[in-house]
Amino acid sequence: AVQKKHGKSTEELRAEREKRIWDAVELKVPDRVPVIFGGTFFACKYAGVPYSAAYYDTAVWKQAFKKMIVDMDPDSYGWEPRESGTALEALASNYTRWPGGTLPENVPFQIAEKEYMKENEYDLFLTDPSDYLMRYLLPRMYDTLKPLSKMPSIMGFGAGVEPIAQFLSSPELEPVIKAMKKAGDAERERQQSISTMTQEMAALGFAEPIPARGGIQPPFSSFSNTFRTFNGVVKDIYRRPEKLKAALQLLVDYRIARATPAVKQGDHPTIGNSGEAHRVSDEFFSNRQFEEFVWPYWKQAMDKTYELGYEIISMWFEGKRDNQLQYFTQFPKRSMLIRFAETDIFRAKDMLGDKACIMGNVPITMLQVGSPSEVEDYCKKLIEKVGKNGGFILRASTDFTQEAKPANVKAMIDSVEKYGRYY
Repeated sequence: AVQKKHGKSTEELRAEREKRIWDAVELKVPDRVPVIFGGTFFACKYAGVPYSAAYYDTAVWKQAFKKMIVDMDPDSYGWEPRESGTALEALASNYTRWPGGTLPENVPFQIAEKEYMKENEYDLFLTDPSDYLMRYLLPRMYDTLKPLSKMPSIMGFGAGVEPIAQFLSSPELEPVIKAMKKAGDAERERQQSISTMTQEMAALGFAEPIPARGGIQPPFSSFSNTFRTFNGVVKDIYRRPEKLKAALQLLVDYRIARATPAVKQGDHPTIGNSGEAHRVSDEFFSNRQFEEFVWPYWKQAMDKTYELGYEIISMWFEGKRDNQLQYFTQFPKRSMLIRFAETDIFRAKDMLGDKACIMGNVPITMLQVGSPSEVEDYCKKLIEKVGKNGGFILRASTDFTQEAKPANVKAMIDSVEKYGRYY
């Protein structure tokens, strides 16, 4: 179907699309504005399979995703591979609620945010973070792992292994080991199935997702997500700011120590990830708070990512980042790829147009409740203003697109052929 529509072989079409995307990423002028679309659950809904397939039946989900992408026909695609539902069941996750498991089969996943790290436990974490994760955090996040809270501290017995051997062989731990094996086997099977997705999509004529491999992630989003919750972190900002800063610094130092240099592949620039995706946007913090609790660690992560040889840093800015754009003007030309959600993307183009490829930002609300003509008009405006002189990729503001109208998605994707040709 793809070959017939475009009058080209899938190999020719894929190569054309990859060049188009790379030209935009490198701030060159491609033949036309590239467009990317994705959605793990949108694919399920479109193809008539339950959302739970993304967790329990990878083969069915892959077929649904392929059908959706072939019908919609973007240049490339995005999705968020989900965990194995069998693995989540085996571990009795408290952290995730998922379709077909702890939620009905057609309800998207949810994060059950809890203070898995208590406010009085900073010193435990700062003194021995690995021990803290093993004996405190994980047993709270997964019911099956509760017995790990009784494990002796590894630092506490020096070179002797007898206490840990005795613990690992105890009857209480047998269910944990059995559940871990079940979860590991299920996740390995899922990953093996997912691992061929890029090649399978390439065989259909679609460019692979922009390959950001490596880099150093800043710590704020992950710490608030997994450890303290956002409410907890906000309290810590006022009640124990130095402890919070010490934890953030520990995390970024650890990630820097583990990071590996960029590996050049072909003629394209190397791309690494180093972005604070959410919970640090203008809606959450003033500039003063951002400069004190977010930016110092983010800047360290970005600087080290560049030092490791990554030429472009890829970031996704959820929420509004109008107040943050100024912080990124200090970076070199052609050094960033930024996906925007609710930021004033026209202002972002003015401020960062020579430094970053800009991706976005068709509002998910418009795709959900707007009309195809409204979507087309907005995309035309984006293409004409943000797409001027290249360096722009059209994309929805999020990949959680399951409530989008297919006709609106098609209008977005088709708009690049109507209005996005440079030559």
